[in-house]
Amino acid sequence: METQTASKTSFRENFEKFHDKHYKHLLLIPAIILLLSFGYIYIFYSANGDFISKDISLTGGTSVTVYNSVDINQLTDDLSGKLDEINTREIYDLLTKEKIAVIIETKTSGDDTKKILEEYLGYKLTDENSSFEFSGALLSESFYKQLIIAIFFAFIFMSVTVFIIFRKIVPSVAIIISAFADIVMTLAVVDFLGMKISSAGIVAFLMLIGYSVDTDILLTNRVLKNHEGSLNARLYRAFKTGMTMTLTSIVVVLVSLIVSNSFSVVLSQIFAVISIGLFFDMLNTWVTNVSLLKWYARKNEN
Repeated sequence: METQTASKTSFRENFEKFHDKHYKHLLLIPAIILLLSFGYIYIFYSANGDFISKDISLTGGTSVTVYNSVDINQLTDDLSGKLDEINTREIYDLLTKEKIAVIIETKTSGDDTKKILEEYLGYKLTDENSSFEFSGALLSESFYKQLIIAIFFAFIFMSVTVFIIFRKIVPSVAIIISAFADIVMTLAVVDFLGMKISSAGIVAFLMLIGYSVDTDILLTNRVLKNHEGSLNARLYRAFKTGMTMTLTSIVVVLVSLIVSNSFSVVLSQIFAVISIGLFFDMLNTWVTNVSLLKWYARKNEN
């Protein structure tokens, strides 16, 4: 037991010496990733005319759920020339893992989509064996703009709240930078993975703002308002608490993602976006924010 304790103490002391020497250099890691994220988002925007790839809930179109075990690969191949921008997914029963339905999304109008599917399937689609949802392009575009505005104002109000709490420019800016980097990096990964973002995905980015500032506020509060122990000791205590919070959230979100992936597209997209954001939050909180706070705290102590 004494040997293990001594080993942990020795590792902590060596890490503190390493961090005291290189914490400014460590800022290069998130800075490079952020620049690469900006670069990829710019390339994506140049190629697609938007920052994300939107599904029909944000572009307008028809979504059909057919309660039948249709081969979606064959269906996609056969109807790709008849339905505009067709996209298919399968829904499985959570317990039995049996396929219970197929979701078909397309920009083709509802009446035309129904007619084409009935000709292909060979039977009439009714309320008992299918369900149809149609959204107009103008309404979807308006809804998309409103969601983006909501994210913008949420970020502004979060920034104002942070400034009110700490009333110091550098710590507040460090929190805002970390939250902003979380969103940008997550967006770049979402674009890279080719995810078609729905309105639920936009809401997930809105939720990510709250997740991002949670540990940052904890860290800043422990460092600036709690003066017990050395600076490294306060950082270490904040790290233990913050990482416990984040890792617990990641485990819960990943389990939820696995479970919901078979029966809910909406929930799976929300959990996917949040899980990506939480991984980047660890980087930006415990590298970006910690380094900036340590820099600020040492300068003020001196």
